[in-house]
Amino acid sequence: VLPQMLAALGAVFVACGVGEAVSRLAAGVLPEAAPGLALLAYGLGMVALTIVTGNAFAAFPVMTAGIGLPLVVGRYGGDPVAMSSLGMLAGYCGTLLTPMAATFNIVPVALLGLPSRWSVIRVQAPTGAAVLVFILILMQCVVYRSAT
Repeated sequence: VLPQMLAALGAVFVACGVGEAVSRLAAGVLPEAAPGLALLAYGLGMVALTIVTGNAFAAFPVMTAGIGLPLVVGRYGGDPVAMSSLGMLAGYCGTLLTPMAATFNIVPVALLGLPSRWSVIRVQAPTGAAVLVFILILMQCVVYRSAT
């Protein structure tokens, strides 16, 4: 039930205009002819918002409505399927880096009696970072493939 509730939270964020605010901010900051930067902003935004909310399901609607659809797909003609699926994977990398994802990062510490509450995150962080780099490179190769 948790993923559905977090997705609903993301929908509430979008309904409150968070997606539009993200879109205005990104459109104002990113250069006009920079599809790669828009894609990078989408992927890193997914990670950042996942770290804040604790789950990619809450970050996905906000980042997709704010950067993914208007910029990556709308302005630059990116593939929405590739963008969305790889964007979720980028968000999952954020799950590996945050204590907000309690079921993955805090509960195991308590159950295993680990000495530091950051033990699990410390072990997962290099893997999350490596996978994120791979995903961001793959996004650059796949999302705009049909647009060129």
